[in-house]
Amino acid sequence: MADYTLKTIGKHVSQWGEGPIWWNDHLLYVDINGKQLIKLNPETEKETVWDIGERIGTVVPTDGVDVIYAGDTGYVRFNPATGEKTHLGDPEAALRETNRFNDGKCDPAGRFWAGTISLVKNKGTANLYCLDPDGTLSLKLADLTNSNGICWSADAKTMYHIDTPTLSIRAFRYDLESGEINNGRVVIDTKAKGYDTSPDGMTIDSNGNLWVAFCHGGCVVCFDPINDTEVQRVDFPCIETTACTFGGPNLDRLFVTTGIKPDLDEPGAGQVFVVDRLGVQGVPAFAFQG
Repeated sequence: MADYTLKTIGKHVSQWGEGPIWWNDHLLYVDINGKQLIKLNPETEKETVWDIGERIGTVVPTDGVDVIYAGDTGYVRFNPATGEKTHLGDPEAALRETNRFNDGKCDPAGRFWAGTISLVKNKGTANLYCLDPDGTLSLKLADLTNSNGICWSADAKTMYHIDTPTLSIRAFRYDLESGEINNGRVVIDTKAKGYDTSPDGMTIDSNGNLWVAFCHGGCVVCFDPINDTEVQRVDFPCIETTACTFGGPNLDRLFVTTGIKPDLDEPGAGQVFVVDRLGVQGVPAFAFQG
C-alpha cells in the first residue's frame, strides 16, 4: 500500500465545498452555502469563482462551454462566459422551503442524476432524479432523506448510491440503454465497519473500489464493494470531508472538498485537498449529452 501525501491546493475557502469533478485538465466544484461555482487548475493553482445566486449541490460538464448544475431552482444550464442561465426542470419546486438539490453525476450515457436532501431531516421526503439528454426528467428513487454519493461500475452494469442516514452504500442493477435501475441491495454497511459518521460524496477507481468521504468524520475510506472489505483510509486535519474525485493527467490524484464547522478552527477547513501517491487511478468523468 502506497505511503500517501496530502496538502491543500488553491486559496479559495468554501463554506461548504462539494461536488468535485475533473474535466479538461481542471477541477470543478461548488460551495453550496457560499452559492458559488469554482474552477481550479491544480498545476497553476489559478482559481475562477462564479457567484451563482443560489445554493448548488453539484455540477457536471457538457461537451461545450456550458455546465449543468442542480440547485435551489432545480436543473439549470449555465454559461460561465456570459452568465446566462437556462432552467431545465424543477421537480421539487413545491418543497423549496424544506428540500434542496444535493449530490449528483452523469452516468456513462450522459444522463444527469441528482438527488435532494431534506434540510429539516424529514425521513423519506427526498428523492433521486435523472435528467435525460432529450430533456426528460424522471424520478428514479423515492423515500430518501439525503441523497448523496453516486457512481457507476466500469462495465456499466452497476450503479452505487448513498442515502446518508442509512450509513450504507447500495448497489443497483443498471441498464445503460434505458437508464433503469432495480434490485437495490446493501453492499457496504459503513456503521458495521465502525463508521458512525455520515457517508457523503463518493467516487470509483479503476479497480472498481469505492472511495467515500465521511462528513463529520475527517476521512476518505476506500471500500471493495464486491468483497465487502475496507481497503484503505486517508485521514484529514479537518472534520468536514464532503466529497472526492480522481483527477490529474493520469487520474491518480484524489481531490477532496471540505466544509467549515463554525465552532472549530481547523487546518485546511473549507479548502480542497489533494492526495498523492495512493497507488491507484480513477476513471474518466462523464459529461451531460444534452
